Amino acid sequence: MSFPGRSISSGVSSAEAAVLRSPDSSNSAVADIAALINALPLSPFQKRIMVLIGGVVVMDGFDVQAIGFVAPALTQDWHIDPAALGPIFGAGLLGMLFGSMLLSIVADRAGRRPVLVGSTAFFGLAMLGTAAAESVQQMVFLRFLTGLGLGGVMANAVALASEYSPQRQRASLLMWISCGFTGGAIAGGLISAALIPWGGWRSVFLVGGVLPLGIAAVMYWGLPESLLFLSQQGAHEKLKQLLHRLAPGVDLGRDFHLATPTQVRGRGSFTKLFREDRAWMTVLLWLVSFANLLNLFFLANWLPLLSTRMGYTSSIAVLMGTTLQLGGLIGALFMGPLIDRLGYYRVLVPAFLIAGLVVAAIGEPRLSLPLLYLVIFAAGICIVGAQPALNALASTLYPTEIRATGVGWSLGVGRAGAIVGPVVAAQLVSLNWSSQALFLAAAVPASFSCIVVIGLAFVTRRKLHAL
Repeated sequence: MSFPGRSISSGVSSAEAAVLRSPDSSNSAVADIAALINALPLSPFQKRIMVLIGGVVVMDGFDVQAIGFVAPALTQDWHIDPAALGPIFGAGLLGMLFGSMLLSIVADRAGRRPVLVGSTAFFGLAMLGTAAAESVQQMVFLRFLTGLGLGGVMANAVALASEYSPQRQRASLLMWISCGFTGGAIAGGLISAALIPWGGWRSVFLVGGVLPLGIAAVMYWGLPESLLFLSQQGAHEKLKQLLHRLAPGVDLGRDFHLATPTQVRGRGSFTKLFREDRAWMTVLLWLVSFANLLNLFFLANWLPLLSTRMGYTSSIAVLMGTTLQLGGLIGALFMGPLIDRLGYYRVLVPAFLIAGLVVAAIGEPRLSLPLLYLVIFAAGICIVGAQPALNALASTLYPTEIRATGVGWSLGVGRAGAIVGPVVAAQLVSLNWSSQALFLAAAVPASFSCIVVIGLAFVTRRKLHAL
């Protein structure tokens, strides 16, 4: 993957402008960290950070979806009814909800690096434990523990990657990293298909445990802490070492100071999400995250089944589900550069407007099969592809000291929607709603997301003008 950026010569000269020299002979320097990152092209140091973070996001996607891949083999091995898998599925999502909310606050106090490394090691160990489970009760408990660890990954991955990304490329980089989740889910399906006939369903959890532990070890030795976080902690020596790796061509001088305050501006906390005119912004971000993940998980879980109810074969139904995920992957890859050029709101508002239309159209019985595939692909672009954009947007709305908390709680509330969506759909199916009526109902959250994003744009711009 190539990373666009400025030429080295122009980047270094711009970076020198971010390092102000003292007028005396002390050879001291005052560095503006954000200006340095924005002025320079993406360095090999930053690219390694993105690759490491992307690796753990891939395993996040693998391990979240692992239980779905092994479900048929698990029910056969344990001779249980498929309905018994409901609590197992729900336990993982519930653990992710709590993990997102709690570990993001810890990260804003202790640092992104230790929480990201610790969460990765923790869910790796939980996956290894799951491979030894002998009952549904044990599986429920271990999937909850796995979810707790997984919940600490995405928010901290987004926060840390955001703080090492130049502003001109931030949306692209964050969304490309987030694509690792979908890539991990796809890879998990292929690996599971190869492993289960050979080593049984337990082998999938073994692989899903060993690989994250290896990644955690590599991150422990090679992943740095956020520069902006270190600046607020006053860690000057560590910060100077990292800045030399970030900008080796920029002379920081013998004495080094920061253009931003080095004292800790307060510990990260949940209540800060609502202070300094952030209350409406936070509530609107939660609403759109809840609505979009509700829609995303409704489509991911129910699209194949509802397709068979509409008269399509099982193989076509599976292809429809795959088309949705493929649309999400393509959407995230192309939406990032578009957001860097046009801005979040100019991309997300029309995306959710289109989402409402195409989701409603999925249940239209008069659509030809090729046109139905196109509609589902568009739904994947606008709903699945928009979720990484919402994660990236959340990272831009909060200052460093509460960035992980802001992203984590947005994801946590969104994962409540991920639980609600499939459950509500199941209830509506039990009430004999037609597939067409269900997709019309699913268009409501997408249209609601469009309205909320318009409100979020208004609130954030008003807040920006008030500064």
